[in-house]
Amino acid sequence: MIITIHINSHSLNKILLASFLAIPIILSSSPDAYAVVGSFFLTGHDPDFHASLGANAVGARNIITSAVAFTTDPAFNPFSNAGVDKFLFVESKITAPGGHTNGVNGIVASGFVLGTDFEHHDATTLNAELDQLGTKYSAIVVASDFGGVLTSAELDILNARSTDIIDFLNSGGGLVAFAESNSQAQLTSGSDLFGFLPFLVTSTQFNQAEVGITVTVFGAGLGLQNSDVNGNASHNIFVNDAGLEIVDTDSDNMILTIAGRGQIRDGEIDPDPDDAKVGGELIPIESTALLLAGVQTFSWMIPVVLSILGIGLFVVSRKSE
Repeated sequence: MIITIHINSHSLNKILLASFLAIPIILSSSPDAYAVVGSFFLTGHDPDFHASLGANAVGARNIITSAVAFTTDPAFNPFSNAGVDKFLFVESKITAPGGHTNGVNGIVASGFVLGTDFEHHDATTLNAELDQLGTKYSAIVVASDFGGVLTSAELDILNARSTDIIDFLNSGGGLVAFAESNSQAQLTSGSDLFGFLPFLVTSTQFNQAEVGITVTVFGAGLGLQNSDVNGNASHNIFVNDAGLEIVDTDSDNMILTIAGRGQIRDGEIDPDPDDAKVGGELIPIESTALLLAGVQTFSWMIPVVLSILGIGLFVVSRKSE
């Protein structure tokens, strides 16, 4: 049985218009329409020191590997997903003063291979390497200033390049930053601690033995346990979570580590409270971005659009009868 559908051009134009007006509605639920988010792990621990020195090297190494895994996860980091496998480790190359050690040793002790998994750069080469965020590096890992040897020379460069770092994070890059307290040898005197993230004005020096530290549910989701965050020492706390998730707290419930995903906008991190896994915010989509998303996802939309057309044609056919 053959059914012939008669439709005039005026009705067809209406159907086509209605079908294509429906495309933005379909696109709005597409994964490609979601905003890219940066990944953050900021801590008052100095696992780069304790991974090679200290009472709990295993725990310190797990902090490092968990932090790097979270910030370079290819499911959220588009650079890692595209095959950019290295992270940039920022630390001075000076001989470590008393009470300090070269934190790069802790990175290596945690299983990362220098030159393959990461590159180590100090103030002499750091500016040039920051130009390669997203092309050579999927994440930045900043050493502690105690017990590692991050100095003002490196920190001042990071702070001066804050806009570039934030652009990298807002494009999906990752950032790990260990303790900044200007303790012991005071290697970062005169520098703005965590100044490359200007909204983090709430960190403060607080040197303490790691006793009674508790990992939160979110921290456990990163692969951390209480045994990882106790037994060494930590050197700064955060007065608030800065829009991220709390990873662990000390015995007085002060925040030692914050992490999460989101966009830095208007001087703060905007996480998505409805998506605990991603931790990022859905950014309103402009019409231009919507059209680009449409091009990228058009292949899966074709059957839907044709279905809409079919329904319209059927309705017109019934009316013509």
